[in-house]
Amino acid sequence: MIINIISMGLISLGLFFFLVGTIGVIRFPDALTRAHGAAKCDTLGAVLSLMGLMLQSGFSAVTLKLVLVIIFLWTANPTATHVIAKAIDTSRHQEEA
Repeated sequence: MIINIISMGLISLGLFFFLVGTIGVIRFPDALTRAHGAAKCDTLGAVLSLMGLMLQSGFSAVTLKLVLVIIFLWTANPTATHVIAKAIDTSRHQEEA
């Protein structure tokens, strides 16, 4: 019972951060702030949702797979956002020259 409540809370928090990130992408003025807001909220939302799923699955092979997905997301999302931001910055400097 307690695990279900905690799991539901984590998944709800994850969905909340996904929603906040989506609103940020719509409302922020330029591409760099949109990328920043989306990356932070996307990473946190995914990790919280996956942690809720880990609680639901119990200790099994599925939990280990979800931990691996979390590790991958923690490395891939910020790296991809950095590459996108670097490309935006480079294109802005090329337009100014």
